[in-house]
Amino acid sequence: MENALSRIAFVGASLDRSAHLRGKTDDLHSLAASDGGRFLVLWRGRPLVCGAQKHRLALLPEGHPVLKDAELPPIFLGMSEGKAYFACELSKWVPDTLGEEATGIFDLNEYSHPDLPPDHLFCDLRAVMTRLSPLDAELAATAKSLLVWHASHRFCSACGAESQSIQSGWQRKCPTCGAMHFPRTDLVVIMLVTLGNSVLLGRSPGWPEGMYSLLAGFMEPGETIEAAIRREVFEETGVKIGDVGLMASQPWPYPSSLMIGCRAEALSHEITLDPVELENALWVSRETLVDVFAGLHPVIRPSRRGSIAHALLLDWLADRSD
Repeated sequence: MENALSRIAFVGASLDRSAHLRGKTDDLHSLAASDGGRFLVLWRGRPLVCGAQKHRLALLPEGHPVLKDAELPPIFLGMSEGKAYFACELSKWVPDTLGEEATGIFDLNEYSHPDLPPDHLFCDLRAVMTRLSPLDAELAATAKSLLVWHASHRFCSACGAESQSIQSGWQRKCPTCGAMHFPRTDLVVIMLVTLGNSVLLGRSPGWPEGMYSLLAGFMEPGETIEAAIRREVFEETGVKIGDVGLMASQPWPYPSSLMIGCRAEALSHEITLDPVELENALWVSRETLVDVFAGLHPVIRPSRRGSIAHALLLDWLADRSD
């Protein structure tokens, strides 16, 4: 049986980020204009995908008419098999019609551009992440995180002046005070909390009906991973934790987190719920979890395929979590 951790989205690719090329404008112009230059295009964080199953990124050559709607200079993502990859956000383009505002975990709306074929669509990355190849998924995750960072960090946090994108999109510099700003990644612990034959699942307020997942939370300054695990589990459920251990990690570009997947051994079954953090929490046996993943449970829906929570739970069912 294949290890479930090998099926986590956004990991396992071979993108060479080629940091030595960042800021080398002439070299990157040559690469972009070459036969190997490829542009990943996003609109409001949605990558452009194509194919009957929306299973691959639609990568455009330099000079394509769509790229005129990009406002920021392209971000250099890296190299793979002789191809140079860049990312742009079409901030100037607005579709003729906008779909209804999303109410679930991801947006089901899809958008087409008049200068592109009908099968080229801007889609929510969550909706297609498990269909993409490892390279396409890493490119999309990296591009989405960086472009969101640029959009939300236009102004210098030291003096308030508008900063400028430099180093091919991997830094911003304030022209007024000279402060340098770098993309940030938020660290999140996500815990496979078990006790005997049961695993602890939680449900956040506002999630789709029936959706449960592993407990998770942001790390705080000055915390170790182990301390964050014990604090988060206790704050949300009142469950105290004994032994912990690292299992796997996953970049999670919503907007820019690193999910640190860990196992954690609970010391008791008693739950004291924090209703601000969780709508519900419960212990689920292995036998019940089998029904959940088979779609047979009357209440609980399985966590999303491609997520680290999904993989950690499958690994636990296969008794591979130690």
